[in-house]
Amino acid sequence: MEIIKSEYVVDFLASLSYILLAILILIIGKLIYQLIYRKLSIKNELVFKDNFAFSVAYVGYFIGILLVIGGAIIGESYGWIEDIKAILYYSTIGIILINISKWINNKVILRKFNVTKEIISDQNTGTGVVEASVFIGAGLVLFGAISGESGGFLIGSLTAISYWSLGMLFQIIACKLYISFIGYDVHDQIEKDNVAVGVALSGIIIAISIVVMNALLGDFQDWKTTLLDISSQTTIGLLLLPLMRVIADKILLPGQRLTDEIINQENPNVGAALVEAFAYVGSAVLIAWSI
Repeated sequence: MEIIKSEYVVDFLASLSYILLAILILIIGKLIYQLIYRKLSIKNELVFKDNFAFSVAYVGYFIGILLVIGGAIIGESYGWIEDIKAILYYSTIGIILINISKWINNKVILRKFNVTKEIISDQNTGTGVVEASVFIGAGLVLFGAISGESGGFLIGSLTAISYWSLGMLFQIIACKLYISFIGYDVHDQIEKDNVAVGVALSGIIIAISIVVMNALLGDFQDWKTTLLDISSQTTIGLLLLPLMRVIADKILLPGQRLTDEIINQENPNVGAALVEAFAYVGSAVLIAWSI
């Protein structure tokens, strides 16, 4: 009985240490964010300007970091000290990659306008939602990459970076595909403060990230197997994008056209965009459950 109690206490203390470490990492993530964007006053945006666009993007950043921490915590355990090292190590890599994801979003996904200006100066919530989804998407991919056994810190970091790169590539492909079949200028609509379009595009980004994450879950076997899993599942996900929009149009929103609701109204219908985003994310979850 005493042995059981002792083990319970040890497990409780270990769990508590992981929670405290996660809080410390989130604080470090905030400090790194402030270091990178030194001209930006977080307090000013959140408290004095009540900048909701920035708040959405900022919360998305921390959700991404939290997902990375989660991947490190639930991974294979090698003892308390080694686990602490792994959580710190992979979380540091994750914070760096998540910030690079923001840069890629600015240069590639929302490349036709100045993302920082839209969020900070214009308080464009649609842009903030897309940036948050990029952070969350990167966190989902890294969660899948980090949570499995990959053979030590060196190989683990290389696989995490490689998988994150693939995840970002598929995010870009998905966004390009979406923009090509959607029938209206996504960049133009988001720049016009159309929150609904930003919500719909965010659904695409998170959906593809879920598919990639699912392909990465589990222990690393070999590159051929992993790349085959990622390619096959993501291809299915990309092919389903147009189909899921039709389903959202005909089944989830009967009698109305999503495009009319999202862009052809004086006040774009954010609720309709949320239905569209759900269709994409829902299909990704079904793929994850079925494959």
